[in-house]
Amino acid sequence: MRAKGRRRKARGGPYETRAGPLSCGMDALSLFGLFAVSAMLLCYAMESRSPWWTLAFAGSCALGSAYGFMQGAWPFGLVEGVWSIVAARKWWKIRISN
Repeated sequence: MRAKGRRRKARGGPYETRAGPLSCGMDALSLFGLFAVSAMLLCYAMESRSPWWTLAFAGSCALGSAYGFMQGAWPFGLVEGVWSIVAARKWWKIRISN
């Protein structure tokens, strides 16, 4: 009998958890990606309220870029990196004009 929370090797695949905080089928990288894109959505929705939301959007795009590269989806990582630069530049221009 296996102890609760131990890992077993799936047939021909990666390790999967049987119990614990990640038992919903999401690994740490997927949770990080979910956080990054959720933060992007929130910051984009709040952007008109303050320039700081624009800066936060740039930061969350950088997180999304890191996620894309870590996950192996380099086109996603590249585009998110560009969005991060565009948003940071937008924040800088807003800050200078105020």
